[in-house]
Amino acid sequence: MHAQTVQVAFWVVALLVVMAIAFDFMNGFHDAANSIATVVSTGVLKPQQAVLFAAFFNVVAIAIFELKVAATVGKGTVDPGIVDHHVIFGALTGAIAWNVITWWYGIPSSSSHALIGGLVGSVIAKAGASKLVASGILKTVLFIFVSPLLGYLLGSLMMVVVAWLFRRTPPLRVDNWFRRLQLVSAGLYSLGHGGNDAQKTIGLIWLLLITSGYAEAGAASPPVWVIAACYIAIGLGTMFGGWRIVRTMGQKITKLKPVGGFCAETGGAITLFLATALGVPVSTTHTITGAIVGVGSVQRASSVRWGVAGNIVWAWIFTIPASAFIAGVCYWVSFTMF
Repeated sequence: MHAQTVQVAFWVVALLVVMAIAFDFMNGFHDAANSIATVVSTGVLKPQQAVLFAAFFNVVAIAIFELKVAATVGKGTVDPGIVDHHVIFGALTGAIAWNVITWWYGIPSSSSHALIGGLVGSVIAKAGASKLVASGILKTVLFIFVSPLLGYLLGSLMMVVVAWLFRRTPPLRVDNWFRRLQLVSAGLYSLGHGGNDAQKTIGLIWLLLITSGYAEAGAASPPVWVIAACYIAIGLGTMFGGWRIVRTMGQKITKLKPVGGFCAETGGAITLFLATALGVPVSTTHTITGAIVGVGSVQRASSVRWGVAGNIVWAWIFTIPASAFIAGVCYWVSFTMF
């Protein structure tokens, strides 16, 4: 009887791991626009080339970043002692459902915050808000505002600096130079995207393995197979791309030239590198949107379609509570039925 129970538990855990990796794939698919919108909209790369380029750097990030974001998600957001397979199921279902809704309507919302919101909603449904880790939640919520503002400031500052440095250079020459430089900035941004976003799913699977007894609670890092699977999954997701959102990010907010694309991607990449070093699970969507708006506003405030940007901000505000609500309902269904 005991062996049967362990076997069932193993398959439950295995199915949840598969579900988490599917979410990670969807994260790459959903957020592909963040990495490639600017290089596609400026014509530097064709869409098929851009997704392969971005996917490659998503996976390469495995060798560059420490797993600080994974640790925040796995141990610094909710009390690990309260987590079980019902909680993980609710969290993943809430995050996936919100991702599908926003992808369908072409809204560049945050997969990262959908996952955090799902975890929070599922834990609250089980045990109330007292089981949340306030410092981790506050840090994540704070960066909903910090990451786009920092992206905005860095993007606009770089645009001002570049405009001053190349003020006497013929526009055609500037365009040609920055078409090449944009490959560097897009690669850096894709590194930051892979480094921050893949780690969120690593953290969730790590939490699942610890609470179900398949990993040591005091382990310094998750199993290598978890790390590899999550980085590969996000790379594959990016490779397939989410074209509805690419159009919003690359064309509807503001019209970019290669120099603007370079400044937006570089400002966004710096923000992501900083957040990942600090272990903060930020939204790559928020970051690049802020950077694109910053670049557009330097060129001319009227060049930014503020209505589109405003709709995106509303999606940001609703992401955590919406995914939390769905996750809470899914936790209750899972707990009641199984």
